[in-house]
Formats: sequence, structure tokens, C-alpha cells
Amino acid sequence: MRRAHGAYYQPLNQNPSNVVEDENDRMTEELKDKIGMLKSLSIDIGNEVKYQDKMLRDIDDDMERTGGLLGNTMAKVLRLSRGSHNYFILYIFLFSLFVFFVLYLVIKFR
Repeated sequence: MRRAHGAYYQPLNQNPSNVVEDENDRMTEELKDKIGMLKSLSIDIGNEVKYQDKMLRDIDDDMERTGGLLGNTMAKVLRLSRGSHNYFILYIFLFSLFVFFVLYLVIKFR
């Protein structure tokens, strides 16, 4: 059979539907594999997010406890400073300077 632009009609290979079906099956399997990988990756991401959320909540709880402890300590220091010991804050300040100086020396000559 002759076409309008001068080329002759060439029939496709025998059983062209089998070739197309095989190609579709191959591509379907590839797509199925990729979907499986994405599913496992999304599950891993979900597990990591849950773990990170738990860690952040633990840190938040620790910070709240530390803030409460620090608040109680500061209240006690203020109560002591209002007491009859006028030089108590000075002693605390000098003691903290001494501790920082000792730590400085330990770190420097280590």
C-alpha cells in the first residue's frame, strides 16, 4: 500500500501487542519497586520524627525542672541576703571568683 507522501506502509513486527504489554509490565514492576522504596523511606522518616519529638520533649522537661531549681535557689539566696549576715553575698561572690580562677588554671595548664 502506498501512502500520500511516497513512503510504503511497513507493518509492525508480529504480535505488537505482546511487545507493548511486556514493556508495560516491565515499567509497572519498576514503578512498584520505586513505590516500595518510597514507602519504606517515608516510614523511616516518620520513625525519626517521632524519636526527635520525644527527645525534644525530654529536653523541654529537663529545662523546666532546671528552671524551677534555679528559681528556688535564687529565692534562697535572696532570703539569705536579707538576713542578718551583711557580708554573705560578698563571700558568695569571692567564692565564685575563686572557683572560676581555679577552673581557669586547670584548663590552661592541662
